[in-house]
Amino acid sequence: MRHAWGSRVGMVTLVGVMVLSAGLVLMADRALADKDDKDRDSATGLSGVTQNWDKNLPSASRFTLLSNFGGAAVRDNNTGLVWEQAPDATTRVWEIAAQYCLNKTVGNTVGWRLPSVVELASVQDPSLPPPFVPASVFTGIQQNAYFSATTQADNPLGGAWEVNFFNVGAANGISKGSSLFAWCVRGPMNASAY
Repeated sequence: MRHAWGSRVGMVTLVGVMVLSAGLVLMADRALADKDDKDRDSATGLSGVTQNWDKNLPSASRFTLLSNFGGAAVRDNNTGLVWEQAPDATTRVWEIAAQYCLNKTVGNTVGWRLPSVVELASVQDPSLPPPFVPASVFTGIQQNAYFSATTQADNPLGGAWEVNFFNVGAANGISKGSSLFAWCVRGPMNASAY
């Protein structure tokens, strides 16, 4: 009887040691993965940037010119979105503007899109003069209207929202057949219809 009890205690101890060892191995693997993630984030300039909207940084520290994109893209540290540093000065109808961004290459990187109306308006800093973005960071921003990807909920086939860069906080519905500027962005989409 004592021999059977001793065998059970030995077996329980052995199983406990195996479970503990497996847990330690998993913890070590996770720590290495976390270190790799941090190293990769540091290398790409994304360390400490969470893609959310809970920040309100002043313009001086809000935008970061990204060397990984050859200086052709800017990260908004408030939202985590990446904007092209210098949009071109060609106007397009909405469908062509959306296609233009989808096919765009900036800093040898694809995956661009038209921003939502909320994203486009969010890049503006009301404390700055028109076009309400820091000239030390962005170039070529027109004091004019830019298309958003957001369609008008009451007219999704014919209407989209645009944001004015000559009157801060002015977003309006406009015909998709109008010819406006496009400013491309990378990141997850905020909203597609209002």
